[in-house]
Amino acid sequence: MAATILDGNKIAAEIRAEVAAGVKTMAAAGVRPGLAVVLVGHNPASEIYVRGKVKSSEEVGLHSEKHTPPESVSTDELLRLIADLNRRDEIDGILVQLPLPPQVDSKRVLLAVDPAKDVDGFHPMNVGFLSTQRPGLVPCTPAGIMEILKRSHILIAGQEAVVVGRSDIVGKPTAMLLINANATVTICHSKTRDLPGVCRRADILVAAIGRAGMITRDFVKPGATVIDVGMNQVTTRTEFERLFAGNAKREEAFRAKGSTLVGDVHPQVAMVAGAITPVPGGVGPLTIAMLMANAVRAARLRRGVPEFSKA
Repeated sequence: MAATILDGNKIAAEIRAEVAAGVKTMAAAGVRPGLAVVLVGHNPASEIYVRGKVKSSEEVGLHSEKHTPPESVSTDELLRLIADLNRRDEIDGILVQLPLPPQVDSKRVLLAVDPAKDVDGFHPMNVGFLSTQRPGLVPCTPAGIMEILKRSHILIAGQEAVVVGRSDIVGKPTAMLLINANATVTICHSKTRDLPGVCRRADILVAAIGRAGMITRDFVKPGATVIDVGMNQVTTRTEFERLFAGNAKREEAFRAKGSTLVGDVHPQVAMVAGAITPVPGGVGPLTIAMLMANAVRAARLRRGVPEFSKA
């Protein structure tokens, strides 16, 4: 029996509606949350991401600013911009779009963001808040994963969860969130022995490794919930056949575009799993939705405004 598809677009729309309601409530009280995005240079992928973030900000009613220093910007110049945004009371969230140019010290720039305005949740102070279960800002993709599980009524407490990937941005914070929700968590990586065997223990399997279709049916316990964080571009016929042989719809799209998207999970896993996130349309839409939610959360925490009721 095919897995239940966990619709990220639908859940993201619910969250955006709740954020918009929260912004409206705060605006009625005289506070309009503000988000500043810093985009350096002209990286095409970054420009697309930022365009989506700014558009989403406007749709939910946030005050939104985009700052676009030139590609030649120095670390000191960026630090001065961050310091100015830190001082401005009408800016509640600051997002520095990565990657930054090679001459810029990215770590110094990210550490310079006020933790109270760190809507990416990358600052060590927010990482510490997450690990000790204190109120703070959580990285957007891991937060989105938890929303998918909770809103899809997937049991977390007492379940065995396996996270494949140990990045600071996704793997580690996802593991901490699952631990905080009372799951028993294993983190896997390139040195893990018998990776398929470890993954087969999972009631909840999170794939965040950046390798197209690496998680095959052999990795998945029948009935498990599989969260696919990967977003990989398939451009060769050999790789396409390995992943999508016999899929007429994908074949048509591949012929037209010369490429197609696939996650870290092989499409055939949908025949084994109990529930699964698709790519695209799974985790991806939640990342921007949770960025909007983080901007409002930052505004509330900074100003002592109580949590608003969900729509």
